[in-house]
Amino acid sequence: MPRSSDSIGHLAAALAQAQGELTNPEKTLTATLPATGPDAGPPRSFRYASLASGLEIVRQCLGRHEIAVMQTTNLDDAAACVRLTTMLVHASGEWIASDWPVCPVSEMASPQRMGAALTYARRYGLFTLAGIAGEDDLDAPDLNSGASTAFGGRVPSGQNGHGRGMASFRRRSPGMPSRHW
Repeated sequence: MPRSSDSIGHLAAALAQAQGELTNPEKTLTATLPATGPDAGPPRSFRYASLASGLEIVRQCLGRHEIAVMQTTNLDDAAACVRLTTMLVHASGEWIASDWPVCPVSEMASPQRMGAALTYARRYGLFTLAGIAGEDDLDAPDLNSGASTAFGGRVPSGQNGHGRGMASFRRRSPGMPSRHW
C-alpha cells in the first residue's frame, strides 16, 4: 500500500505551518511497568497523554490548516492481524499514511483487549504522524541491557489496560520489529 499521494507539496506546507502551532498533550495518565526477572530492579512508571487529549489538540490545529485525520482498521488475512491505518488528508487531496498492527485476529474474541490495543495503536499512529509526543521520554534504557524493547518486551499498561493486546501480538509474531514504537 502506498504511504502517500503522488505529490504532498500542499500537505507538507500546511503541516509545517500546523506543527509550528501544535503543542504536546498534557500527560495526565500514569503507567507502571512491573519488574520481571531476577535483575529487573524496581517497577518503573511513566506519564502519558490520553488519545482524547491528543485528538482534541490535533483536530483543532490541523483543521485550521485544512488537514483532516482519518483512522481506519482492516483485517490482514496474510498476517492474521487487525491493522490500523492513520492518514493525514489535505483539502488539496494530498495525503500521507501510517500503518500499524493492532492485535492478532484471535484477540477479536476479547473485545476489551482488542479495544485496548486499538486505543494504544491509534494514539501512537496519530501522535507519530502529527509530530507530537504523548509520553515521557525514557531514552530506551533497556536497549543497552539487551532487552527486546524499551519496555522490557512489554507494551505499557495504564490504568485501563492499554497495550495488552499489542504485547500479546508481539509475543506471537516473530516478524514484528523488536523495538518499541
